[in-house]
Order: sequence, then C-alpha cells, then structure tokens
Amino acid sequence: MRTVLMVAEKPSLAQSIAKILSKGSCSSRKGLNGACSVHDYTGSFMGQNVRFKMTSVCGHVMSLDFTGKYNNWDKVDPAELFSKAPTEKKEANPKLNMVKFLQVEAKGCDYVVLWLDCDKEGENICFEVLDAIQPVMNKLYGNERTVYRAKFSSITDTDIWNAMNRLGEPNKNEALSVDARQELDLRIGCAFTRFQTKYFQGKYGNLDSSLISFGPCQTPTLGFCVERHDKIQSFKPETYWVIQAKVFKGKESPITLDWDRVRVFDREIGQMFVNMTKTGREALVESVSKKEKAKQRPLALNTVEMLRVASSALGMGPQHTMQIAERLYTQGYISYPRTETTHYPENFDLKGTLRQQANNSNWAETVKALLSEGINRPRKGADAGDHPPITPMRSASESELGSDGWRLYEYITRHFIATVSHDCKYLQTTITFRIGTEGFSCTGKALISAGFTEIMPWQGIPLEEALPACEKGDAFTVDEIKLLEKQTSPPDYLTEAELITLMEKHGIGTDASIPVHINNICQRNYVTVENGRKLKPTNLGIVLVHGYYKIDVELVLPTIRSAVEKQLNLIALGKANYHQVLQHTLDIFKRKFHYFVDSIAGMDELMEVSFSPIAATGKPHSRCGKCHRFMKYIQAKPSRLHCSHCDETYSLPQNGAIKLYKELKCPLDEFELVLWTSGSRGKSYPLCPYCFSNPPFRDMKKGMGCNECTHPSCPHSLNSLGIGQCVECETGVLVFDPNSGPKWRMACNKCNVVVHFFEQAYKVQVSQDSCESCEASLVMVDFHKARSPLAEGETQHTGCVFCDTVFQDLVELKHATMRHPMHRGGGARRGRGRGRGRRPGGRGNPKKPKDKMAALAAYFV
Repeated sequence: MRTVLMVAEKPSLAQSIAKILSKGSCSSRKGLNGACSVHDYTGSFMGQNVRFKMTSVCGHVMSLDFTGKYNNWDKVDPAELFSKAPTEKKEANPKLNMVKFLQVEAKGCDYVVLWLDCDKEGENICFEVLDAIQPVMNKLYGNERTVYRAKFSSITDTDIWNAMNRLGEPNKNEALSVDARQELDLRIGCAFTRFQTKYFQGKYGNLDSSLISFGPCQTPTLGFCVERHDKIQSFKPETYWVIQAKVFKGKESPITLDWDRVRVFDREIGQMFVNMTKTGREALVESVSKKEKAKQRPLALNTVEMLRVASSALGMGPQHTMQIAERLYTQGYISYPRTETTHYPENFDLKGTLRQQANNSNWAETVKALLSEGINRPRKGADAGDHPPITPMRSASESELGSDGWRLYEYITRHFIATVSHDCKYLQTTITFRIGTEGFSCTGKALISAGFTEIMPWQGIPLEEALPACEKGDAFTVDEIKLLEKQTSPPDYLTEAELITLMEKHGIGTDASIPVHINNICQRNYVTVENGRKLKPTNLGIVLVHGYYKIDVELVLPTIRSAVEKQLNLIALGKANYHQVLQHTLDIFKRKFHYFVDSIAGMDELMEVSFSPIAATGKPHSRCGKCHRFMKYIQAKPSRLHCSHCDETYSLPQNGAIKLYKELKCPLDEFELVLWTSGSRGKSYPLCPYCFSNPPFRDMKKGMGCNECTHPSCPHSLNSLGIGQCVECETGVLVFDPNSGPKWRMACNKCNVVVHFFEQAYKVQVSQDSCESCEASLVMVDFHKARSPLAEGETQHTGCVFCDTVFQDLVELKHATMRHPMHRGGGARRGRGRGRGRRPGGRGNPKKPKDKMAALAAYFV
C-alpha cells in the first residue's frame, strides 16, 4: 500500500483537516519534535487505496541568514552585505528539529499533498517542505506525479473536500517573490541597521533604543507618522468668523441655520455681513427640497478593512488582531483572514453561510428576515485573485471564543450579514432661507428603512430633531444673529487605522506584513501608542526621519518600496526575472548606502541636539582592563559600559541589573568583572565586559558570560562551576552561583531553569571529582551545626545533586523569573527533564541517573 504525506501550516490546522478527510477515524501520535502531531488513516487517492499521514510545520521551516563571520557586526563592513556576503537557509527554529521531523515522516512515502496557507508565504513554505522531504521519499517509476497542492480558504467539510478533489501544483514564481523579498529586506535592513546602530550608540549615552533599525518597509511606515507630527508642529492657527442665525416659527423651538458663505477670515467683513443680515426682520423660506437618499451597504470584508476597524472601533492593535484572526481561522470559525479581495466569487454560497447564523441569538431575527424576504445581491468589489473575502464559517458564542476573539468574530459576522442586507434609506430635507441679503440653510434626515444599519447600528443615521413643516414663501421669526470667532485647529496624530490606509494606498507592505511593520516601529521605540490608538513619534523616531530627509529623502518616502513591491508582484506572476529584480534593487540601495555613510554627519548634527554625548552620560562603575581607569555605566537602553579614556564602548546583557563583582578581574584581560542579575527570584552570573563583546575562545559566541566561558582554570568559568547537564533543555549546563548564599542555587546557562539547594548551608563548593553514575560534578556542602539537616549531627557531605540520596530532599527545581521575555535565555520548553549530569569539558555521553532520583524532573512534572 502506497503512502501519502500531507503537510499543513500549523498543528491545529492539520488536526482539523485530518478529522474532516478521515471522517473522524484517524489515529494520532506525537512527532519526534514534540510540537507536531501525526494523524494516520487509510483512504482513496488517485484511484488507489493508500495510507495517509497528516502532519504540519509551525510556519516557516527555514529562514534566510548570512553565513559564518558575516553575522559578526565587529568583523564585517556593512557595505559587504549587499553583494559579498553569502546567505544560507537555516532552520527557522532549531529547537523544533523540523527538517529531521519531516524527513522521518516522509521516509517511505510515495506522494505529498501540501496544505500550506494559500498565499505567497504559503507557497514559499511549500518549497521549504519539498527541499526537506524529496531526498528521502520513494522514487516512483516513469514521470508519475508525486507533488500536489491543495487550495482552500476555510476549514469546512465542503471546502476541504473540494480542495482534495481539485489538487494542483505549488507555484514556484510566488515562492521566488517571497525569496526575493526576504533577501532584499535582510541585506538592505542589516547593512543600514548595523551601521547606524554602531555609529550612534558609540556616540550617545541616552539613546532609548537597543537597536537603531532601518527597514525598506518599516522606515516609510515611520515616515508617515513623522510627516503628520511635522504638520502638527508647523501648524499656525488662523482666526475666522461665522454668522450664527437662529430662527423659529410659532411656538416651536428655534433651529440653528448654516451660513451659505461658511466663514470669513476678516472680522470687519464678518461684521459687515452681520449688519446686512440684521436689516431683514424675518427669515423667508426660499425653497424646500425633499430627496430620498441611500447609504450603501459595505463591500465584502478584506484584511486591511478588518485591521482598520479592529483598531479604530475595537481598540485592538493590528498584530494582535491578526493573531486572533488566525486562531479563529484554524479553529474553523472564519475563512482565511489574509485576502485583498472585496468581491464574493460567483459560486459563493451566500445563503448557506447566512443560514448558519439563523439560530445565533445575537442576530437571529435579522438573519431569518433576510432568508425569508430574500437576500440582497452584494456590491461588486475588487477581485484580487487570491482568497474570497473574510466571512464567518459557523455560529459561535462569546463563551467559546473569549473576549477579544468574540469581539472580532462578532464584527466579521455582522459585516457579512450587512453585505447581503439592503441599503439604508432616508429622506433628506433641505430648507433654504434668506435673511436680509444673506442666504442660510438647514438640513434634516428622517429614516425610511434601516437596511444594513439594523445589524451595524453604529453606521445608522443619527437621530435629529424634526425640521418644522413649511413651504416656499413662509416667514420665520429671527431669534438671534451673531458673529462667532473661531480658530482653525491642527490635524491630530495618525491613528493606526489611518496609517494602515496610507500603507495600502502607497503599496508599503502586504496585507500580511502591514501589522508587522507597525508593530516594529512601536517595539523599536520610534512611536508610542496613545489613547485612541494614535501613533505619536518619539524623539528618536523624529530625529531618524529628519536625518533621512536631510541625507536621502527616498530612504523614507514610500516611492522606492512601492516600485519594488510592483517588481516582486511581477516575479510572482512570472513576468519578471528573480535574479534581475534582486540585483537591480540591491545596486540601487548599495549606492544609497555609500552616500548615506559619507553623509552621516548630517544626521549626526540632529542627534547632537537631542541626545547627550556618551562621555557625559552614566556613572563611574568598573575599571577598564586597558587603561585601568573607571568606565561609566550607562543605564539607558541599551545599557553598556564606556571608557572615555580609550573611547571604547562595551555591550552588556539587557533587562536586568548590573553591579560590580567583588572587584575581581578577568585573568585574560584585567577587566573588572560585573554581575548581571534578573532579580531576587531570577538568576545571575558574572561576566567580563571585554570578553562579552570579544569572545576569547573559538567555541564561544558574542554575548556569553563567565557561566559559558571555557577557560580551563578561571575560578568563575563554566569549567570551574559547571555541575551537570540541564534537566530540561538540550544544550544547557547547570552552573553553580557562588554569589547566591545562603539561598544557594545553580542555574542553566541557556534556559531559565534554576535549581535551589542546601538553603542555610554555611559553604557550598563544586568538587573536581565526578559522579560515577552520571558524571556530574560532585558538590561539597558545609552546614552550621545548629542547622544541619544531615543525619546524626553531621555538618559536611559531598555528593551528586542528581543521584545522592542524602541530597534528595534538599534540591528543588524552579524557573527563573525573567523581567522580559526577550531575555536571550528564553523560556524553556515544558517537558520531562532528563535529569542527567555531565561534567563540562566533556567526558563522553552522560549516563542515565539512578531511578531513585529520576533526576530533578520529578520536581517539575
């Protein structure tokens, strides 16, 4: 029996599709990477009985990066990144072992069906999957086709079965357009980001951003926000005058009229018109017009409109909105949330989609009325040729979806119902008046039929006071006429919704990437989100954009990126050559980069006004190993040490506290050590500021502390204080923290596992001897005689924290409290720890621990 491997984009998606295609009769098991499940069942494929294996990836399998030394900021000129620096595809998340997992599942398979998301990114992932699995799949005889692509827009039985019965092929051109975008963004973004980050962080101490980034899409996005800020700052209010006239008829309340001239900017002229108006004692009705008007139902919903409404009406940021929309999609509540189309396909089952909402108490009456009276034909929108518009796929309740999930689902559903409802109709009455020589008017609206505003009440016609009944020639009594002084007001800061509109209009980003670019300028501290989701540029954001204006305005204007996006779309359509587009665009930006570097003084002049020189910032802290003078500790992000005598700046780990470490020095370079700590419930480790930025040994990477240093004899290094392999992560070592007493602990030098032991012990030391069972370093513990937990009043014991039964009740595994999730230690994966030790420096593979201890994992599972 032949085997068909089917691959979806997310584990939840794979489960839903397998459930539909197997009709609920599949068996499931965990894959070797622990993140993806495999669903097995038998069925028919291309007229033969086969075994199906349905599994998934977790987004992109691979990511693009530079090779080897080109990832080192200090060793490579950023200009080389445009052409010389080779790139390679690396696993996007190495911990998932996705390539190995796919190869294990693909081995012995005959066919593959790709159920990746049906957009350009999905097509790109298709080929990432194929690159991993095709070498291990069975080779079929002849030219028999082995690769199939499923196209679908929702997780419903009908759509999934239709996709299975109409399998196509993955689109190489669309995948290439994504490859081109990735390479352009990597090379251009990294070159500019590395240069300006190193240049400015080495000069200014109070820059409030750890990365001064540039992005071909990110920077024009910031440019829109700063452009609005500049308009606000340069705005000069003007005084103007309007005539306010109030009239009444009989005993009815007065009505306020609008002046036909609207306003004047000269007070004397305004007063002249008032005097001319006051010559008329009555307001004569010149005309009464009644006109039936309609407010159109909305177009079908696409991604950009969903993001706009979520931000302006629901108060949800674009990134958050897309995360929720993707969850609703994978759970089968809505159709695919990434689409540019606002037109329903001719074969779209509008009635069937509407009928699913007939029993939802929130809108049942409206839906049943539409079904009985007949739905209205939706407006003709734009067909972008991608996915159908976003629609609900099944009924849901708030208890199922949670607060934000329900609010987004409710809007999507109401919007869909509105698109098949009737237009809102109202009667507009306009009365024109003549008072003296001046014309005035008033307008009123009266609802005829609510139409779609019944389901979208916020779009309804506002209730207004009814206008008095009158005819041409009627006279109203003038209640008052006065001249009002007013001022023009500045525009407000851009809202997220307005920014999304501008990005779409100018072709900056795609429906999928627009939320990412907006999120980036917020995270990089270029803008802050104020009340009403308004985007206010920070000092740094303003200075950067003004610097680009000064040096090369095209770096911040949307024109170049918009042109590049058009070229990328031509690659996707097979109308442009991938290599030519890539080379041409890189040549343009390479020239711009060299000009930017030569002209950086122009931006630096603006920086000098806004930020303090690094030499005038910070407080004396620890001694430099070169000149032995005190370096200054700069706490502003990114925190760092600066030696003004040597004019050198040294990086530090972020999101924690830095203090001097007992005035101890690094044996390699004489720099005084500092201690980084993430708080009393977190972990800490010493580090040498010089080694942290300049790794002394080949097996060390930039950004490592003493707890990862492989110096053979230094008393602070991994070799001296390492105890054994981490009980949870693959690569970490548990390192003793000699500074933690009397609440002694050891902590993983990779993840956030912390092991507390021997509380109130007088002294704890790491022995040079190893455990015979698991090869972990032994620990020597001295207790106070009055507080010793050891039997028979003993105060000293040496043993293995993993295997020694005496230590068993004195060891407790926890997780460090991190101040920020971006701490490079990251969050460790939950799972059964191995609880095995290994002496750092290597004595072969560790042995399994004794069953009694089953490692420290027992405390965690």
